[in-house]
Amino acid sequence: MTRRSSVAALTASLALAQPKQTKIPIGVATTDFRDQSNQSLAADLKSQNVRRIQLFFTQTDSNYWKYGARNELKGLTPARAREIAATYKSAGITIDALGVYATLIHPDPAERKAHIAYFDAMMKIGAHMGVHTFLSEMGHYVSPTPATTNVHHDWQDDVWTTAIATGKELAQVAAANGATVLLEPIYRSLLASAKRTRTYLEEVGSKNVRAQLDPANLLEVNDLEEMFTQLKPWIGGIHAKDRKLHVTKGVAAGQGDLDYKRFVTLAAQHAPGIPLTVEYAGTDTYRQALAHLRAAVRSANLTES
Repeated sequence: MTRRSSVAALTASLALAQPKQTKIPIGVATTDFRDQSNQSLAADLKSQNVRRIQLFFTQTDSNYWKYGARNELKGLTPARAREIAATYKSAGITIDALGVYATLIHPDPAERKAHIAYFDAMMKIGAHMGVHTFLSEMGHYVSPTPATTNVHHDWQDDVWTTAIATGKELAQVAAANGATVLLEPIYRSLLASAKRTRTYLEEVGSKNVRAQLDPANLLEVNDLEEMFTQLKPWIGGIHAKDRKLHVTKGVAAGQGDLDYKRFVTLAAQHAPGIPLTVEYAGTDTYRQALAHLRAAVRSANLTES
């Protein structure tokens, strides 16, 4: 079987029938709820009829998460993991995924190996919680020594080649754990566009490594239609935040230039059943972001499931 036919077969296996979808699942990422315990957060989200989350270990009683890096997991025992999961389950909240976000493009092979091992550890923790989906970007790397080229590290030829090998290794670890990794593209990274992300996933060639689409991350380089068309069979999760054009910093839903009505319409069409997860919002801001997303769903003649 040629590479082209292998990619076609994998893509076909990922592409499910797309029925007319009128219901959209909505969730919240817990990344910015650093001022709450898991118990208080579960109660808070329940009060707003939030029934699903992407869990980042950033809460006051489970502060284990660090963006782009490994963190000490010593206190996160199987019993503690099950206890955290039970806290949300008792509030009627499903944990869709766990946030990892380790750097996968580090030039040091030992660092890449350690990050893969960190994913493996997180997958085993997730298994105790009944969670089998894990989130990441490819990460970023800035050399501590003067650069020898004007090409940014993420875009150097050998980095792409190495990243493919790392992705294949990550896929093997995920498969061994019965897990799926969703990689999130962002325009200032190795996965800088929807097409580049699709190409990367095709070359990795595994159903265990898919995409988490975040339209705000690609708004600078892709139209919404392009994002969904390129990534349609690969989408396993969708973030709902926002961004102003030509501005690096992301913001909460409703504070940027993303056309939310068009966004939710395309999500229902191309990624039925995939939750839209509010991100970049915490205790003081998530209600407003959630309200904006829910209003967009209603305006598109859809309903929240």
